[in-house]
Amino acid sequence: MSAILEAFVAPVRPAVSRQENLSPVPLKTLCANCHLNAACIPCGMASCDLQRMEGLNFGRRRIKVGQTLYREGDRFQFIYAVRSGTFKSSLMLADGREQISGFYMTGELMGLDGVANGEHASSATALEDTEVCAIPYAHLTELAAGNPGMQHLLSRLMSREIVREHSLMVLLGSMNAEERLAAFLLNLSQRLKARGYSSTEFHLRMSRAEIGSYLGMTLETVSRTFSTFQQHRLLEVDKRHIRVIDLDGLARAFEVRLH
Repeated sequence: MSAILEAFVAPVRPAVSRQENLSPVPLKTLCANCHLNAACIPCGMASCDLQRMEGLNFGRRRIKVGQTLYREGDRFQFIYAVRSGTFKSSLMLADGREQISGFYMTGELMGLDGVANGEHASSATALEDTEVCAIPYAHLTELAAGNPGMQHLLSRLMSREIVREHSLMVLLGSMNAEERLAAFLLNLSQRLKARGYSSTEFHLRMSRAEIGSYLGMTLETVSRTFSTFQQHRLLEVDKRHIRVIDLDGLARAFEVRLH
């Protein structure tokens, strides 16, 4: 259960046209002094490697709620560390529907979907006012050349994405509606706790429809499952505000079936 949970690290409003229009501003806080360095790229990095990385030409971008950081098909240039706020990643299906492929919060990395083909395979949209650190991928790979520590870092970043995608397939392929929603809420709880926030009371930045798109559930099924959890006294729900009454009970509702 824990391996799957740990792997997962409102309608779209008008978005800015291209990521190039979002000009980075110089960093005011270096990675070594950032309060997120234990959750971001510098985690476990040797001090000498950290100093080299701080020498890269990267900066900050502020993305307003509803704006798009990058779009599906945009040229891949940066990986992004979320400094504050929440994003959703999504792709457009052939019939015009939006498919949510992930949610990213403070301290997590986005944009690695562009490594394979040189362009982003999904879009990233801010679910609230956000700030990101934009890290030039070409510079990062240059820094990793001949540096085993940095090579290991890049491998770890790629592996994290592979594991996340695999875990999503397990989530969608082997669980019923209650298990899917319980896994989603438990994962959010764990991620928030790791960042020093309450693990039992939080505000959902995504809509019920977006949760349903991510979990492969209809809006009606998501709403009905939330109601079921309330009836079983696992949660209290006030619109998007969630209070987990029985964390152990919610964990028991999550039961992976791989056969």
